[in-house]
Amino acid sequence: MMTKNGYRDGVDKWEMPRCSVAVDLAVLTIRQNSLQALAVVRKFPPYQGRFALPGGFLEDDEDLDGAAQRELAEETGLDAARLAVRQLGSYGAPGRDPRGRVVSVCYVAVMPDLPLPVAGGDAAAAQWLPVDRLQHGPRRLAFDHCRLLADAVEYARDQLAQTTLATAFCGEEFTIAQLREVYEIVWGVELDPSNFHRKVTSTADFVVPTGTRVSGVGGRPPALYRAGTGTRLHPAIVRDAVVAHRGKGSK
Repeated sequence: MMTKNGYRDGVDKWEMPRCSVAVDLAVLTIRQNSLQALAVVRKFPPYQGRFALPGGFLEDDEDLDGAAQRELAEETGLDAARLAVRQLGSYGAPGRDPRGRVVSVCYVAVMPDLPLPVAGGDAAAAQWLPVDRLQHGPRRLAFDHCRLLADAVEYARDQLAQTTLATAFCGEEFTIAQLREVYEIVWGVELDPSNFHRKVTSTADFVVPTGTRVSGVGGRPPALYRAGTGTRLHPAIVRDAVVAHRGKGSK
């Protein structure tokens, strides 16, 4: 029996506790007017055939960031260099993995309308699915990945208020209406267009006008913007200050 100080009873020799380290990725995008996450179908036990977040075990010769990039490429064919990747947190509850004690470091990444993934490695398939389906559907995520995904979504919601993360969901050029849709989909509310436009365009370094407008539309074409150089919003966008009325997906 292992004692609290790392020695086994009756043995005067240090033995390192057995624990594996893994990385998992909650990759978010907006597709078909919904917040979606990247999911893979597990090729091998445990939870063979179940959806899970892409990820895997840390190898001896790599750091955490390198492992996250490798697993994303191996299991989905996506290039982490194109994503806004941030380390979300660590998860180490006993029993979270039936194979043994595993501590997972979860990363969250966002990108506008990412391409269809290509499965590989330990993944039998990879696809984009609505977050609600992965959290509450009949084939909800394996392991404790529902918690990881929920934390990632909550992180994204908070970051939309505090930072310029919303522009990472948009293309290189976008309209204020398209940016507003990001907030509405992720927050699950309907925002007042005028209040939102005024708030966004008056926040320093959030968005920058390109000097061009959307082509091929009738009436007065909307102006195009690109992401500014700022990373934090001063002041933050207070959701209640720009809400028109609660949408169906709000809580």
